[in-house]
Parts: sequence; C-alpha cells; structure tokens
Amino acid sequence: MKTSSTSQAITTPVNGLKEGDFKLPVEDGSIDAYFAAPDTSGRLPIVLVVQEIFGVHEHIRDICRRFAHAGYLAIAPELYQRQGDARTYTDIATLISELVAKVPDEQVMADLDACLVWAGLHGGNLSKVAVTGYCWGGRITWMYAAHQPKVKAGVAWYGKLATGHGPLIKQNPVDIAAKLHAPILGLYGGQDASIPMDTVQQMREALSKGNINAQASHIHVYQDAGHAFYADYRPSYIKSVADDAWKRCLAWMSKNLGL
Repeated sequence: MKTSSTSQAITTPVNGLKEGDFKLPVEDGSIDAYFAAPDTSGRLPIVLVVQEIFGVHEHIRDICRRFAHAGYLAIAPELYQRQGDARTYTDIATLISELVAKVPDEQVMADLDACLVWAGLHGGNLSKVAVTGYCWGGRITWMYAAHQPKVKAGVAWYGKLATGHGPLIKQNPVDIAAKLHAPILGLYGGQDASIPMDTVQQMREALSKGNINAQASHIHVYQDAGHAFYADYRPSYIKSVADDAWKRCLAWMSKNLGL
C-alpha cells in the first residue's frame, strides 16, 4: 500500500466564510454540531458531512470549510454525543466496543434529518441536498441516501458495505442498494484491508439490479490506496489520490444537484 511520507493536516482558511459550533435541535433535546458556509446571501446547496469513527474532530471541520469555499452550506453533527465522546479514546477497539457499537442507525438518521430542518431555517436550499461521509460516515452515506428522499447526491468515502459495528446494526449498504433516493459515488481503496474487494463487487451487483438511482451510482476504486486515503492528518493519506477524489466528489455533487 502506498502512503504519503509527508502527511500533514490541511488547514483551510475561514476568509469569506461564516462558520462555527451550534446546538442542533433533535428529537430528545440537542446535540453539538459544526457548520461552514460562504458569507453570502441567497439559498445555498446543502451537504451533510458525516464524521469518521473518531467524531467531529478538526479534519471533519476542515472538510466542512472546503465545501463552504465550494459554495455549500456544510453541516457536521456530533452523532455519537449521547453515547460518549469519541475524542477521549486512544484505542480503536475500545472506542468501537464502548461507544460506536451503541449508536443505532435510527438515531443517526433522525439526527441527520434534524440537520436538514436546521439548514432550511439557516439559508439552505432543501431542493439541493447532498450527503457525504468518511469511514464510519461512508457507510452512513449509503444508508441515509436510502432513508431520506430529499437527498439528491451522495459521496461515500471508504465506508463498509456488507458489515457494520456492533449488534444494533440491522441492515448494511448491500441490503438497501436497490432503493436509493439519489445516485451515490463510492470512493474506495483497492488495498483497504477493512473493506474486501469482494464486498465492493457485491455492492456493484446490488446496485446494478436496483432502481434508477442505484443504477446511476458508481464505485471508483484507487487500486494502490488503502483506507483513509483522504485523511491528511494520518499516514494513510495519499495526496494525488485525495486530490483526484475531491475533484470527483465536487463534480458528482454539482452534476446531480444541477449546480
């Protein structure tokens, strides 16, 4: 697997943006969330940015700012907050068993729905909604696109396709592939040990038998990349792959949102 020898967290400037933390109203109270948007008037296309397994840390916030510079109202909610703080864990196995495995999809879907309500009240265009997610959020991207009819485009970054984390998982992307409400672009690494290529092929076959949005979806595999190739703060980062994937992401959203 090829990795970058110079991985360093990218910091996107806030010039020309409005951004910050806010309390997102949800069904049982509120959770923390972050948003970024161009400091302009008018209704903006919306992108829900779904966290990695590590929560809404600085990398996810920076991605929101990247989308904001591209013209989007980007929102990243803290989807584990009821169960705990992912940033307090140093061991991934413990993080998964003690926190991630206790987060039901139903809770996540409802919180993302709440993001859309908030976005509609704060300058977002609810007819132009995209969702994207990384690692854990990559799987959620597929699931949310089958849940929410307002979604018009999605980009799933190296999210599991045939498995989830823990006993609360009832379905996975391969199970809902046929009934997507929007075309999804999947971005995956051919050397990703956590997502076997046979599950990628399984997903492709499921999409090919699905509805019009399923059949319009596409999975692109970077053969020499592993997991988290876009995570510029980690050794797994591959700049050339990340740059190409970002361009594909923006082009996919623009096309399917009619921008």
